[in-house]
Parts: sequence; C-alpha cells; structure tokens
Amino acid sequence: MPPKQAKGEYIETDTGNKVSRKSNILGSQNIILGGKTIIQADCTIRGDLRRAGAPGQHGNVAIAVGRYCFFAKSCVLRPPGKTHRGVFSFYPMKLGDHVFVGEGAVVEAAMVGNFVHIGAGAVIGKFTIIKDCVRIEDGTVVAPHTVIPPFSRVAGRPGVVIEELPETAQETLECSWTHSFSRARAGLRSVLITMGGQ
Repeated sequence: MPPKQAKGEYIETDTGNKVSRKSNILGSQNIILGGKTIIQADCTIRGDLRRAGAPGQHGNVAIAVGRYCFFAKSCVLRPPGKTHRGVFSFYPMKLGDHVFVGEGAVVEAAMVGNFVHIGAGAVIGKFTIIKDCVRIEDGTVVAPHTVIPPFSRVAGRPGVVIEELPETAQETLECSWTHSFSRARAGLRSVLITMGGQ
C-alpha cells in the first residue's frame, strides 16, 4: 500500500493560477483570474461584493485580474462601493498584468494598470485609478478617487508622487517581477486540479 500523500498548500488551476488553501476567496463565481497568478495564505479577495443585479449575470464580475499577478500574505482586494441615488452598490475592480500586491496591503481601487507594484501595508483608497508602470512604496496611503499617472513612484500618508520613473521602468519592473515570480512559483508545493468551468 503506497504512503498517503499530504495535500499541498496550493491548488493549481488549469490556467496556472496557484491559490493557497489558506486564502479567503469569497464569491469566486464573480472573480476572473487571467492565469499564472499566485494567491498566498490569508489573502482575502471579496468577489461577493458585486454590483446589485441578477445573480449569475455575465456582466456581474466583481474583480477581474490579469496574468502574472502576485497577492502576498494577508492582503485584501475589495471592490469599491458608494451610495448613488440613495442606493449603496459595489463597482467592479480591474487589475492588469504583472501586478504585485504586498503583504497586508488593502486595495479598493477601480483600476490598477500593468506592471504595478503595491508595497506591503499600503492602503489604496476607493475608486483610485493606478496607471501602468507605477511603484507604490510600503505603508503608503493613497486617498480615495486619486488618479496616479504612469511611470510614477508614490509614497507617504497621504500618498503623493515623489518621483517620475524613467521610460525604461517597464523593463526594470518586468525583469524584477519575473525574477521574483519565478522564484516564488518554484518554491510553491501544489496539487493540480481542474476547476470545472471556473
């Protein structure tokens, strides 16, 4: 009789996403993962906070995530919400490709572009729009409804642009991110499963 194998901490989907069994994914039917994304332990993704409407509508995606994203331990992704004409509703959150969200960060942005690094403990306010190639430093607090231009480095409480990144920033962020991502994926133990239509 072969020895019983322990289940790995990570589940791997058929599109290459690696999701910790210790993460908190709520409303998974309202979350789209583009592929090759890593979700670490205690990360909370609130797909259950979706815009009011008929359940199961195709247009009812709460959070759409691009490819090659990394969500560190204890980070929170929560769609932004507001009261409009006396009715409170949540609005979709869209994240691009190559997005890194650091440990303990809280993100309530409307949109996060490609090649974005959000540092550990950062707080991204409701309806913030973060353009491509942005680095948000650890502990930064970005006010709600802020628009962060591309090629920016942001820090502080409240978060402000402290430096304009050179046009080569995308290559630098991509190389750094790819190296970190490859290292993280290599260190993960996983069990391959098919997510049957998810």
